[in-house]
Amino acid sequence: MIRLIALLIMVLPGVLAAYGIKLIRDSFFGEAAAIFFNNVLIQLFAGVIFIIIGIGFIGGFILHRDRKRNRTK
Repeated sequence: MIRLIALLIMVLPGVLAAYGIKLIRDSFFGEAAAIFFNNVLIQLFAGVIFIIIGIGFIGGFILHRDRKRNRTK
């Protein structure tokens, strides 16, 4: 059960980053989502923030794990 929870913790930032990529792509093509008040610029910035948070979390986890196992120099 603990491994399933750990897997979900790692999958959710990946899904967040993928959704951020989708938001950026849609904003480039002018398709605004209703959740962002049909404003493409807000959607673009939200997509960039989602990507930074998702990739940053995954990268930080990998760095923490490698430092714990003494694999970094």
